[in-house]
Order: sequence, then C-alpha cells, then structure tokens
Amino acid sequence: MFKSIQYKLYIYTLLLLATAISFSFCLFHKEYPWAIMLAVVLLIFIASLNKTYSKFNKNILFLLNALENGDYSFHFSETKLSEREKEMNQMMNRIKDILVNAKKEVIENENFLSIILQSVPTGTVIVDKSGIVQKVNQSALRMLGLSVFSHINQLAAIDESYPELFHQLKAEDNIQITLPTEKEELQISLQVSEIKMKRGMMRIITMNNIGNELETKEMESWIRLIRVMTHEIMNSIAPITSLSETMQSLLQSNKSNTEDTIEAFETINSTASGLLSFVESYRKFTSIPKPQKKAFHLNGLVDKIAKLHEHSIHEKGIDFSIFADETNITVNMDEQLVAQVLINLIKNAIEAIEANSNEKIQIRINRKQKDKITLDIANTGKPISPDILPHIFIPFFTTKHSGSGIGLSVSRYIMRLHGGKLLHFVSPEGETVFQLTINL
Repeated sequence: MFKSIQYKLYIYTLLLLATAISFSFCLFHKEYPWAIMLAVVLLIFIASLNKTYSKFNKNILFLLNALENGDYSFHFSETKLSEREKEMNQMMNRIKDILVNAKKEVIENENFLSIILQSVPTGTVIVDKSGIVQKVNQSALRMLGLSVFSHINQLAAIDESYPELFHQLKAEDNIQITLPTEKEELQISLQVSEIKMKRGMMRIITMNNIGNELETKEMESWIRLIRVMTHEIMNSIAPITSLSETMQSLLQSNKSNTEDTIEAFETINSTASGLLSFVESYRKFTSIPKPQKKAFHLNGLVDKIAKLHEHSIHEKGIDFSIFADETNITVNMDEQLVAQVLINLIKNAIEAIEANSNEKIQIRINRKQKDKITLDIANTGKPISPDILPHIFIPFFTTKHSGSGIGLSVSRYIMRLHGGKLLHFVSPEGETVFQLTINL
C-alpha cells in the first residue's frame, strides 16, 4: 500500500519535472503560447503535488501527536476519497492498529508480571535514584509494616538509620537488617540489583525473611556446643565420682591406707584442675572486650607476629613468605585483638606442617576493592579432615591432646566485632587457607 502511494508521488514528481523542462524549452525558442499553457499546467501540477504532500504530512503529524499523547480513538476515513487518499488513510489506520495491539500486549505483560510480583513471598521494592518507590509488592509492605510505601524516607518510622542505609545500597550488596513487628522481630536479608531504564537507573531491592534459617542454624550451633561441653565436663566428673565412691567404700570397710588415699586425692586434684582450666577457657571466650579501634599499619603487625614464630618456623624447616599489594596498608581496628587472631592462625598453620617436610606458609595481603582488604594465611601442610571441617569454628571443639579449642571461634568472633569475616577454604593449588576480610 505504501509503495503504491510512493509510486504515485514519483509519477507526479516526474510529470512536474517534464512540464518544467518543456516550459523552459518553449521559452528558449520563444514559443510563448505553448509556454503560457505549460506554465498553467505547471502551476496546476505544483498546486496538486503541494496539496498531496501537505495532506500526507498533516495526517502523519496528526498520527504522531495522537500516539505521543496516548490517544488511539482516531480513525482516518476510507470512503468517498480518491484511490490515493484512501490507500494513504488505510496505511495510517494500519499503523494505528499495530501500535494499539503492541500497547495491549505490553499492558498484558505488565499485568502478568505484576500478578507474579504480588504473589511471591519475597519482598520486592523498585526504587529510582532519588529514592522514590516505583513499585512495591504486598510481601515487602507486610515486612515493613507499612500500608503505603512511596519514598525511602518513610523507613525512618522503623529506624532512623534505614533511609540512609537504603539510599547507600549498591548493586550486589547483601546485608541483614531487623524489622520489628507486633509479634516478633524479623531478620531480613537485603539483596540489590540495578537496571538502566529510559526513566533512569532503577534499583531492585529484594527482601527475604531469614529468621527461620538463622534460628535453625543457631539451634544447631547450640546443640553442638552443648554436646562438646557435656563431653568435656563428663570426662572430668566421671573419674571424680568413681574415685569418691571407691574411697567412701574403703573408708567404710576400714581397708584404706595412706598411699591409696593420697593417690586418689592427687587424681581428683588433677581432674578438678582440668575442669577448672576448661571453665577458664569458657570465661575467656565470653569476656572478649569491645574493640578499641585505632589506625595502624597492617603490614607492620604481620611482620611482628611472624617474628614471634621464627623459631618454630626454622625448627620445622618451613618455607615462610609474606606478599602484599601495598607496602603500608592502614586499617582502623583493635591492634591487640587482631594480633591475637594472627597468632592463632599462624600457630595453627605451623602445627599443620610436619618437621622437614618442605611445606610452605604464605601470608598474602590484597586490596580487593577500595574499601576491602583480604589477608590469607595459606599452608601446604596436612589438610583439615572433611568430617572435622564442619566443627572447626565451634567453641571448645578440638582434636588436639592439649588446647582449649577456642582459638578459631574466638578469632572469628573478633573479626565479626570489627565488621569483618574469617573464612576457611581450600585454594585451587590445594592449600589450606584461612582468610580475613577487613572492611576499611
């Protein structure tokens, strides 16, 4: 259809050009009567062509303005017109119908996605750069305890720090917050992604209630802790009870002698001392002081701690090395508590290596991001057994003949007090790695 209109416009244009050439020819040869007649024809062609183009442009402009304003109620007449105008109007109506169908499809897709968004249990909030909430589902409203949520600043009613927290959220962030309700406090995990749209950059914040998951993990940790503590206490109390019963029986039968009595009391004393040592370890674990943060050079602290272990390193023939991205990395932490963590981890790495086995220990300090440092303590010694691995951060769990079993749990707790992490993993090269993540 459009090609047909184009074709006719080309014919008009060619006829106009031919008439203009003929008019020029007649003027050149002084054929004035013919020149006048051709001039009249030329003017008629120009007027007709101008009318055709003008009407065509007018209809196109009307179509575009109507579509821009979202008005699809118009309809171009297709009757009582010339064939050319009829084809042109049919083309305009077809364009309108295509766009109307496309808009209906978009609306249907939006409604479909909206229904899905409202039905999922995950809270979803879509926010623009200025903090205006573009979309929010019912799950998010229930978690937040709001009937209407139109701007991030409304979160100040829950916690004064939340508006700023939500404003500062970046893509790939994954943080946890607490939301109070009438019955309980919800533990909510926030995850953020970004998408660029015509209206600007949008942040999609998803909210998941992880309270049940945390409660399950917390209960499992308590069960493991109680199992370890019960085992330690029972191992200490059982011989005391047994010896007490034996001594009581001997005294009642008057068969006891001084040597047996002394030996029994020595055993009781030794066992009681072990129990007191265990209780003292528990006291140390529960009385870690609040960090007194000050700026210091992390590289310098690592060098100091490494020198404390020089004797053990040389004695076992360990290949020990330190690598750092920068010579002086400054962190704002409690230096004494961080030193305690490094001492525990380097000591464990040394103990994992047998003497004269040509194994290695490497300390690697890397700046992963502008505001994040990782410190890896890696060793190529004997790896941690898979059946032991799930328990290594449980307080008082140990496979050593001596030791309290609180080194790793205390170290992880200290890192959490500083807003950091202590993780264990095996590197692609087979190294056992304990990684400190430090937020600057």
